[in-house]
Amino acid sequence: MSLLVVTSNSRFTQQELPACKPILTPGWVITAFIFIGIIFIPIGLASLFASENVVEIADRYDEDCVPSIYASDMLAYIRSSQTNKSCTKSLTVPKKMKNPIYVYYQLDNFYQNHRRLWEEVEFSLLLVSVFPDMSKSRSDKQLRSKANEFETKDCSPEATFLVSNKEMPIVPCGLIAWSMFNDTYGFSLNDKAIQVNKKGIAWKSDREYKFGSDVYPKKFQSGVIGGAKLDENIPLSQQEDLIVWMRTAALPKFRKLYGKIEVDLEANEKITVVIQNNYNTYSFGGKKTLILSTTSWIGGKNDFLGIAYLTFGGLCLFMVISFIFLYVVRPRPLGDPSYLSWNRNPDGLFAQLRCRFLSDILCAMEEF
Repeated sequence: MSLLVVTSNSRFTQQELPACKPILTPGWVITAFIFIGIIFIPIGLASLFASENVVEIADRYDEDCVPSIYASDMLAYIRSSQTNKSCTKSLTVPKKMKNPIYVYYQLDNFYQNHRRLWEEVEFSLLLVSVFPDMSKSRSDKQLRSKANEFETKDCSPEATFLVSNKEMPIVPCGLIAWSMFNDTYGFSLNDKAIQVNKKGIAWKSDREYKFGSDVYPKKFQSGVIGGAKLDENIPLSQQEDLIVWMRTAALPKFRKLYGKIEVDLEANEKITVVIQNNYNTYSFGGKKTLILSTTSWIGGKNDFLGIAYLTFGGLCLFMVISFIFLYVVRPRPLGDPSYLSWNRNPDGLFAQLRCRFLSDILCAMEEF
């Protein structure tokens, strides 16, 4: 049975529309590389200059904040409810830092995108069918609306608690919320407290659309030693520390915004930081770092972007020099068939195959 394939005879389907088909002459190639180079190199220089103007202070504190008597058993320190978790550190400002100064915490070796710590709604149905015992980590329906408070099926094992033999939902439920970062930082300069503004640190879209203004925390990490605390009188849409944490990171090393310092800091000033070292990174070999940073038009400190632009722009200019050299030293006419491989080597294998292919076509045409 033959199939009749009907095709449109339009200029579009027959690929007959007007098109630009530039011939890559040496002049055009050299011009294109020059244009790319003179665009990329200034962008790279501007990016590097902006990155150099960013002032950043980074201080790893997870090991420094452990008392010497617990140096050989840090897990015992972090798990104990009796030990003092307070830690005082001094930071020196290398250059003047203009406000706003952003305060970040950085975690290393923490896989927040582990399959136990995320849920992709479209993909989750397939995962559940393949791994029926797999625990998910959050309930976006519960986060958005009080009417969906009991939507905890995706949150095991941190889903419910018992009240008079009745299961009640934990809000917010799931492993992502349960693993929320809960170290705190207090800053002072010359014995005067520096206020940290924690408003506006989360994405506006997250505050308005992903976390409900009528959803309040319930029994969140109740009874957990050193666990995070959420004010049960404040709706989730205003719990910005939680919102920032729930936007999961893609890589095992990441920074999250803690707050903003809205005063200038002068060069060589010493800031005193009181850290409550509550978060357990010792059980999985993680690291904790406190970061203070200014920003520029490209964001925070990032030399890679400028180096990448400079490298590519420099490579383009190198190609320009190479093409000019080849064009001057070994020029050849455009479209000269004598440069084809089968013409340069008539006895070569490719030339023989080409002749055989052409002869087969001629024979087939004669038979037809």
